[in-house]
Amino acid sequence: MDNRQIFNKIMKIEDLQVLLKVAELQSITAAANQLDISSSAASVAVKRIEQALGAQIFVRTTRQLRLTPEAERYLPLCQQALDLLQQGQNLIHEEQQTIGGELRIAVSSEMGRNLMKDLLNKVMETHPLLTLRLHASDSRTDFYRDGVDVALRAMTKGAVQESNLYGFKICNIPHVICASSYYLEQHGEPRTPAELPQHNALLYKLYEVVHDTWEVYESERQYKIKLTSNRAANDGDIVRRWCIDGVGIAKKSAIDVGDDLLNGRLQRILTGYHIPNTEMWLMLPSRQLISPAVRLIRDELKVVISTLRQRLIDEKLLTEQEWPIDD
Repeated sequence: MDNRQIFNKIMKIEDLQVLLKVAELQSITAAANQLDISSSAASVAVKRIEQALGAQIFVRTTRQLRLTPEAERYLPLCQQALDLLQQGQNLIHEEQQTIGGELRIAVSSEMGRNLMKDLLNKVMETHPLLTLRLHASDSRTDFYRDGVDVALRAMTKGAVQESNLYGFKICNIPHVICASSYYLEQHGEPRTPAELPQHNALLYKLYEVVHDTWEVYESERQYKIKLTSNRAANDGDIVRRWCIDGVGIAKKSAIDVGDDLLNGRLQRILTGYHIPNTEMWLMLPSRQLISPAVRLIRDELKVVISTLRQRLIDEKLLTEQEWPIDD
């Protein structure tokens, strides 16, 4: 098989970039960290290339990776080919240094209506050449079926590690249990997780599954609480609005209810207990889709969320330990 046939068979240029970084660092984990991808995604990229070549690239030991003789001959040609491709892309896409073109982004309904609407308006006012196609849904977006370039997702650490996608971590996401002052005046405030079933919980529903069990912790002790509820919705913003209306108690991310807490529309309860944090990521199916517009939105998001975090901490509505900047 000649080099042209090999590159025709290997469709993912980003896989070759991963391969070269792994070879440089002699570590899949280190390469993944530098490339902002999960270790599993880097490992899969290497395996795809080995399958396409029909040859082993690395000899794996418990301590490090070592190049095979075939790989030592192949990698310099691989680097030359990628350098040529990059030169061609630079010539064709010089105009992409200007923030413009069409950006197709998927967000949750709640993020779309609240945080992202204002942020994207600001970005587009500053960069009039940018056009936006916003896909707002609480269902998990399929990049190819739904025709989007980038998705803003709340993910657990395990889900991020298992993902074969590329992305940028925006922040950790703390969660709170909250209610309106009206609800608490009418029904009292639960003081322990065991009292939660005595109250009306406002529940989130996704893919026909109602999430009617909450997990809360006191230090290392776990409480798994089956809730009583007369309302559930597949739209997180409706759950938030119900909570403001005073018809029940909700478990929400601090990002979604941050302004409500600051303005007194909602207040935290069960502050002596905690809920495991999740993470917010901008995810893409390919590194080639990381455009100046995506990087700008990443940076704007970090600024907006950092400002919200500091306001909540200054008002003693959250602690720095509850909302760590990073793990």
